[in-house]
Amino acid sequence: MTEGFVDIHTHHPKPGVLSPKTAGVHPWDAGKGLPLPDFTACDIIGETGLDFAADVDRTAQEMLFRLHLDAAERLCRPVVLHVVRSFEPVMKILSEYRGLSGVVFHGFVGSVPQAERCWKAGYYLSFGERSLRSAKTREVIARSPSTLIFCETDDNPDCDIADIFCEVAALRGMSVEELREQTAENYKNLIP
Repeated sequence: MTEGFVDIHTHHPKPGVLSPKTAGVHPWDAGKGLPLPDFTACDIIGETGLDFAADVDRTAQEMLFRLHLDAAERLCRPVVLHVVRSFEPVMKILSEYRGLSGVVFHGFVGSVPQAERCWKAGYYLSFGERSLRSAKTREVIARSPSTLIFCETDDNPDCDIADIFCEVAALRGMSVEELREQTAENYKNLIP
């Protein structure tokens, strides 16, 4: 039963699960000349960001990322970020955008020191299947402030958000219901 869960980042929305409407051009598509979508019709801009593991021009990725961040500031929309082997450059660019209404690092896989920098900035971390496979990220999940976490299924149509909630709640030493209530509150704070 997935009723009442928040899936902050999914490519396969399911009935009964609260999933924001997103719009963006993925960093893998940077430099392809794709037009930016109509951001006025979305809840969250993205996914956007930098992926330095991908064979995509980094300058084109950064330009595209900045276009998304400009729109997010102008329209007062939060952003959902794709960050792969690019944590430092992403944090540097984000520091230039003081007017963002919210930032979500989707599929966070990183260390406690990286997570602490995100928490200090008020950024949300979202955890999915990849996050749960990483020992260092499992520690991040356990230590994350409740007010700055989300769960997600990303691009796996067979992934059940309830299963992600169960694993994240167990790592945090809380009930699934407590985690469900907290992420619902976080959603209201991110997308009023």
